[in-house]
Amino acid sequence: MRDLSADYAAAGFDGHLPFGSRPALLMVDVCNAYLDPASPLYAGVEAALASNIRLLAAARKAELPAIFTRVLYNSDGTDGGLFYRKVPALAAYLPGNPLGEFPSGFGPDPGEVVVTKQYASAFFGTSLAATLNTLRVDCLLITGFSTSGCVRATALDALQNGFAPFVVRDGCGDRAEGPHEANLFDLQAKYAEVIDEASALALMANLPPA
Repeated sequence: MRDLSADYAAAGFDGHLPFGSRPALLMVDVCNAYLDPASPLYAGVEAALASNIRLLAAARKAELPAIFTRVLYNSDGTDGGLFYRKVPALAAYLPGNPLGEFPSGFGPDPGEVVVTKQYASAFFGTSLAATLNTLRVDCLLITGFSTSGCVRATALDALQNGFAPFVVRDGCGDRAEGPHEANLFDLQAKYAEVIDEASALALMANLPPA
């Protein structure tokens, strides 16, 4: 069987991005929609939620920016455009639906940034890039749901906006293992660094003084 990692490396997909000196933790759509078994978007990602809780605590201890995203549409979903039309399950994010809320025990403290979005990428149609530039952030630790959707789109746009993306695999999840692993593989090959939770915690704990 062909070794895909070796094949990609031989073709030149083996570059690496340096971790920056001013990181932020970006948690993409960590919400009840992926955690409630009654939700059409349920993905069985409770372990990833636990990882996000630990990573958030570490970011706050290190006094790093902690940035949350959420999805919210107007009452008829028209601001979601073709994306909303393509994925009827996005009705979970209509106003008043508790599936769009942050889960119990996880969420922003007063003063922490919450980015409200309508599309997959946390950058598309939002002020996220401007906020990161104001904070002088140069790289992002990215977590959230789902790996193949909003996490991937956000990591790609982070790269394209000049913020080195470090995707934390333990803090991400998808409704199936295949898409989860395939997208992490492709992100590492082309667009991001994919690291585990322990590595992310060490990076946050060992930052040089600002």
